[in-house]
Amino acid sequence: MARDDDRVHGTVAEGFEGVREAFAAVLGEERDAPEAQLVVHVDGRRVVDLWGGPGTAADTLTGLYSITKGAAHLVVALLVQDGVLDLDREVAAYWREFGAEGKGRLTLRELLAHRSGVVGVDGGFTTEELADDRLTAARLAAQRPFWEPGKAYGYHAFVIGALTGEVVRRVTGRSIQEIYEERIRAPYGLDFHLGLPESLEARYADVLPMLPTPEEAERLAANAAAPDSVKGIAFNQNATPPTDLVAFANTRAVRALGSTSAGGVGTARGVAGMYAAAISEVDGRAPLLKPETVTEFARVQYRGTDLVTGNEDVFGLGFEELSGRYPFLGPDAFGHSGATGSLGFADPDSGVAYAYTRRRFGFPSGFGAGPENHRLAEAAVRAAAVR
Repeated sequence: MARDDDRVHGTVAEGFEGVREAFAAVLGEERDAPEAQLVVHVDGRRVVDLWGGPGTAADTLTGLYSITKGAAHLVVALLVQDGVLDLDREVAAYWREFGAEGKGRLTLRELLAHRSGVVGVDGGFTTEELADDRLTAARLAAQRPFWEPGKAYGYHAFVIGALTGEVVRRVTGRSIQEIYEERIRAPYGLDFHLGLPESLEARYADVLPMLPTPEEAERLAANAAAPDSVKGIAFNQNATPPTDLVAFANTRAVRALGSTSAGGVGTARGVAGMYAAAISEVDGRAPLLKPETVTEFARVQYRGTDLVTGNEDVFGLGFEELSGRYPFLGPDAFGHSGATGSLGFADPDSGVAYAYTRRRFGFPSGFGAGPENHRLAEAAVRAAAVR
């Protein structure tokens, strides 16, 4: 049997050996190879670059699911910072058709906080529709909300990027994907794509399904959402056929179009590099976000229980609020998890930009990020504090 150290490849800077040890322990404890990457930047400098698993290298690309929402809403944060978008203006003022079915008073701030009530559509979406933000948005505009807009919140799993993206398109004439490419991905050379070019397909490695024990399979079946419940609609289980998450990311059309809710493709290097650029000086460039913009987007602005997931107070504006779940992070930490158990975030207090990506689905923990992120991120922040 391989030693833990034999499972881990890559490098760490002096003082970050504990992060490597934590990553080795995670790989050693997994029953099935998670095929994972872990990258950490501190103050814009890469200090951890690790990977492990027989089918994963440093530059292996895979489906990132809702980590994509972080890239999409970094674009929105930039446009708010530039004065192009106003958080307290009604969505329908930008996108007239959205005002149908009683949605006319919903503000952009409320939309970003997952409060629109349109978490899906009657009858569900086809994969073709979910892959294409414009098709998704067109159906959502006419959809009746599943709760009174602005009065509650629930995770808009497959649709939040299409909704905010249509606002961006109506104002700028360009898609989130185009603005992300021009202002964020290309200037920093990030291996994190909202729309994977055909030329990079050879580097894509399929997302792998969870391999649950019989007991875990029983628990999953017992907790499965009814197709026409709010949760079922949010995860497109009311479609015919219902969306299979593994197959979704492994569909070329999804990767090619880069749907901004769940269609991004990348590496941990790409995700960590994006969050480093958001809060730190990188290659002589000033941070993308001003501190006041970070605070605005990172902090929870509405209190309550998520009607889709049952979680409490998870969202800031477009990003997940993280300091409540990870007490070693500062109050302005912001980021987003992905369905396989992955996580990317920036923590301005410590200067840490963190990305953990895994190809194989882990057993759900009630929050998108796998439980291993707690010890991996804590090890990184602890090492950063004594550097």
